Amino acid sequence: QVQLVESGGGLVQAGGSLRLSCAASGWILSFADMGWYRQAPGKQREWIATSGRTGSTTHIDSVKGRFTISRDNAKNTVYLQMNSLIPEDTGIYYCNALVGGNVLYPWGQGTQVTVSS
Repeated sequence: QVQLVESGGGLVQAGGSLRLSCAASGWILSFADMGWYRQAPGKQREWIATSGRTGSTTHIDSVKGRFTISRDNAKNTVYLQMNSLIPEDTGIYYCNALVGGNVLYPWGQGTQVTVSS
């Protein structure tokens, strides 16, 4: 059974950092592009970053220079290092595999990130 489990969220002051993890089980992460998404309160879920299976990375403009997506295929885990957090980064963060830009699996529980001003 495929599972994606996000962790690492929490409450942090503006300017602080968090490192999110997404552990995959039931399939091999190294075969897939992986994405991080965020759903802010009252808003639709939005794409944040992608880690390509070939090693490429892309990030939405609003997080460039602050967030970094990475992966450890040996641990079947994708990470999102978030620095210089701002209140607008508050939301539930999710990960998923991507095929042709579309998510592949049902969404997990996500991990809550709250940034206080």
